[in-house]
Amino acid sequence: MPTSPAVVRRRCSVRLQEGGMARVKLPSSVRQRRLGAELRRLRERANLSATRAAELFGTSQSRISGIEAGGYAVSAERVRALARLYGCEDRSLIEALTRMTGGRTRGWWEEYRGIVPADALDLAELEHHATSLRVASMIHLPGLLQTREQARVVMAGAVPALAPFELEHRISYRIKRQGVLYGDMAKPLTAIVHEAALRMDFGGPEVTRKQLQFLLERGREEHICVLVIPFGSGPLPSAGNGIVHCGGEVSQLDSVQLDTDHGSVFIDAEVQLGEYRTILDRMQTCALDPAESSDLIQRIAREL
Repeated sequence: MPTSPAVVRRRCSVRLQEGGMARVKLPSSVRQRRLGAELRRLRERANLSATRAAELFGTSQSRISGIEAGGYAVSAERVRALARLYGCEDRSLIEALTRMTGGRTRGWWEEYRGIVPADALDLAELEHHATSLRVASMIHLPGLLQTREQARVVMAGAVPALAPFELEHRISYRIKRQGVLYGDMAKPLTAIVHEAALRMDFGGPEVTRKQLQFLLERGREEHICVLVIPFGSGPLPSAGNGIVHCGGEVSQLDSVQLDTDHGSVFIDAEVQLGEYRTILDRMQTCALDPAESSDLIQRIAREL
């Protein structure tokens, strides 16, 4: 009998150490690694080596390196102290970094640890903490807007093929991800989809018709904007990748996830983030406005 996510053993305990830090026993989450990467960038901008920073901070070089690798959960007080050492005066950035402290967030996705790929859990955590979401998809509709039926058809074509129980867990996980779009804390979402994704025959006319109706219904909600790029719009930048842009509390803490055949790729370098913001901006300029997009979706649904 397949293991239920609800009974997956959680191993999120940490061992406290001196100085307000804790050793994380699980592999660090993408959020912890991002905090470490930002602290490393601050150190490098201050022209300090890890060894020299450790001397000035009164700790070991291995501790500084461990923090920067996301291997240690570090307190908000320590983040502020490191920022002072590095001469950072961006108060908004510093306070946003302090809110990333405390180790792994024990969200719903931890129920799926060891059942779905770790990078999928990282994406769920990014979406949970994002202030806004912008996604682009050319062939498949975004996972955050897929029906259960279409998700099943899409995932059934995975390579290598998923065992039946793995398929059920992946579908369940994808539907739970959509929770970020519901409730009082719903994230604003802009979804850019190509007409090709609307016309792909995933599951036959009935499944496709239900999917398009679901897309229309979600697009009518105030916090969700669905934009369709029609055929004939011309060449598009980065047309082959599915893109998820998670807005951070400050723009420096934005993240981008690319969906590839070999798993997720996460991007947080400043230059690359700027490039993907531009790509998404250009995609939006190629898309119809929300009302025209809705009309096109309805027209395609009627043709089925």
